[in-house]
Amino acid sequence: MTAKKLCETFSKSLIDDVQRWGCMKQTGVSLRYMMEFGSEPGDRNLLISAQFLHKELPIRIARRALELETLPYGLSEKPAVLKVRDWYLDSFRDLRSFSEIKDTSDEKEFTQMIKAIKVRHNNVVPMMALGVQQLKKVMNPKIVYEDLDEIHQFLDRFYMSRIGIRMLIGQHVELHNPDPPPHCVGYIHTKMSPLEVARTASEDARAICMREYGCAPDVNIYGDPSFTFPYVPTHLHLMVFELVKNSLRAVQERFVDSDKVAPPIRIIVADGIEDVTIKVSDEGGGIPRSGLSKIFTYLYSTARNPLDVDLGTADAVTMAGYGYGLPISRLYARYFGGDLQIISMEGYELRCVHAGTDAYLHLSRLGDSQEPLP
Repeated sequence: MTAKKLCETFSKSLIDDVQRWGCMKQTGVSLRYMMEFGSEPGDRNLLISAQFLHKELPIRIARRALELETLPYGLSEKPAVLKVRDWYLDSFRDLRSFSEIKDTSDEKEFTQMIKAIKVRHNNVVPMMALGVQQLKKVMNPKIVYEDLDEIHQFLDRFYMSRIGIRMLIGQHVELHNPDPPPHCVGYIHTKMSPLEVARTASEDARAICMREYGCAPDVNIYGDPSFTFPYVPTHLHLMVFELVKNSLRAVQERFVDSDKVAPPIRIIVADGIEDVTIKVSDEGGGIPRSGLSKIFTYLYSTARNPLDVDLGTADAVTMAGYGYGLPISRLYARYFGGDLQIISMEGYELRCVHAGTDAYLHLSRLGDSQEPLP
């Protein structure tokens, strides 16, 4: 860690503290543990939860702050990345300056503070995307982006850690809700209908497609409407929204000048013993095999980059462009022990069959897997 850069903004004692905490061991929790622990959110459990976060959050945040200082290819020096680093250091300082949590009054005050930390970090993803764009602009165009393994691996670790930090803070804050929705334990819905979430996410994605193209293919959803399982609806919504958005764009752009009706996107929800699998299929022409290796990298997108159009709207939802949707969706799936796979068939139509892409979203039903801690 280069103290010189940091000393302009942060004291040496804080930097030493970050280095000390960044070496400590992280503690992962499972979806099942969060659900069982949060099912009785009395003062005692909230106090235990706050005491855990008081120790755990500085470790996780310090690790990321240290890593932000040592990125390859000069990424650490990019203005947007420096801004993210400062957010992490500010949050670390806030957490470390909060004294021991001994009673309910301390716990309530701590909860307000971590709520503010969560808001401070709202724009981390677009800001890091901007930092990567700033890097791409000055890089040798001959460099093959998917060869930049160090950056991809860092971003995977960084965003996986962010998902965990936001889940822990959000879960604790939500347990304070005096009137929680039925069957909800913090962020976790104990009887979540994947069909219902898929329907809402699809409608949201179609609305974006309508805004951008003036029309949108239909989305047909198949599965057992009465099937439910415990999961975090906001996570599933984000993943399905991203997959459907990609499929809508592929189909819309393929059939934009055609006199044929654009074929619908198909979503199938299958409930297995271990996994719930959600398959999103389109007939949008598929992805070339050379492109398949790039779709989970952070430096690749087939669409125009929204950050180039207007840096001020970096956090707006656009149809495409960051090259972030798929890799981040895969991290959300993996966070609770699932995964995301993309299989594509490129080519032209054969009678009534169109080439296209199938995305398989696997979600663990058991909820026993520990957070993957980078």
